Amino acid sequence: MRQDHAAGDKVFVDYSGKKIDIVDRATGVVREAEIFVAVLGASSFTYAEATWTQTLPHWIGAHVRMFRFFGGVPRLIVPDNLKSGVNKASFYDPEINRSYGMMAAHYGVGILPARPRRPRDKAKVESGVRFAQTYILGRLRRQIFFSLAEANQAIAGAVERINVHVMRRLGVSRRHLFETMERAALAPLPNTGHEFAEWRFARVSLDYHVELDGFFYSVPHQLIREQVDTRVTARMVEIFHRGKRVAVHERRYGGRRHGTDPAHMPSSHRRYAEWTPERFRRWGASIGPETEGLVIAILANRPHPEQGFRTCLGVLRLFKDLDRARAETVAARAVAIGALTYKSIASIIATKLDRTPPTAAEPHAVVTHPNLRGSDYFH
Repeated sequence: MRQDHAAGDKVFVDYSGKKIDIVDRATGVVREAEIFVAVLGASSFTYAEATWTQTLPHWIGAHVRMFRFFGGVPRLIVPDNLKSGVNKASFYDPEINRSYGMMAAHYGVGILPARPRRPRDKAKVESGVRFAQTYILGRLRRQIFFSLAEANQAIAGAVERINVHVMRRLGVSRRHLFETMERAALAPLPNTGHEFAEWRFARVSLDYHVELDGFFYSVPHQLIREQVDTRVTARMVEIFHRGKRVAVHERRYGGRRHGTDPAHMPSSHRRYAEWTPERFRRWGASIGPETEGLVIAILANRPHPEQGFRTCLGVLRLFKDLDRARAETVAARAVAIGALTYKSIASIIATKLDRTPPTAAEPHAVVTHPNLRGSDYFH
């Protein structure tokens, strides 16, 4: 069937099968870049650029720059069934990638994938791709590029020559057709540029965090084991559950791997997260200087202060049932004999050791046991 293309109706997009070489200036390693080609249906006005890959960020980024080059937006995009744009090719109901669909929604453009194994559906871009391969790669084949920017600068010059070239059959250039009939038919660009966002599925783990690229982001703890949608941009991570946004975090690229919002924690976890050596020291000081000294001694006696948090918590609970004067006496006795565990301090209180005058050389708590070897064993 012969296809007639209305002005501003369709843009055909695809990647060229042939690639362009880019040399790393430092190492001399040659890396191949893809060539993205777009052709407007009515005027055949052409856009092309090099991208490192055909992956989703590069695919969508090429579309954004294409719309900026055209200065407007057509009614429909006709892509090939590239995996970055179409999750599942189908004659009746193709499944569009969600991030690609969000980009299209931002620009108010529809996506109409070509039918699988029907190259005539995208004949316009197929001819544009062949012409771009012949013209762009042919003209640039003797040049050596050391960066993607260098390659794209050269490609932009070749594309300009394509668009100003007078077509033999029509007697006018692609740019003339674009300026006179198609530019005015394009919809205006939105006021704000499109920010690339990748949508993914995730399962909330038992610690109420979801993992994205090796970093962990919290959600309300009630969503443990639930499936959520994540929207990931260069700056932030948004997490949705059944269409409702339940968490937002600044995206992490380094530092601590866990980003935890205290509001997402169960109350018991939140209380634990608020424990710090300074907070326990203040609790001890609120009773008296001897108790503050005991807390400092307990925390200093552990390889890591966090290991003494529960001991301090237990001691402070023991002291709740004592008047301040006796608590201070117990704390002083505990520090004097090196009793820095919960059980030993509880024993001082139970045996009323704090009321017994200390001896001149009171030893630290010594455990006697029949299986201990003793000093005589070594003589």
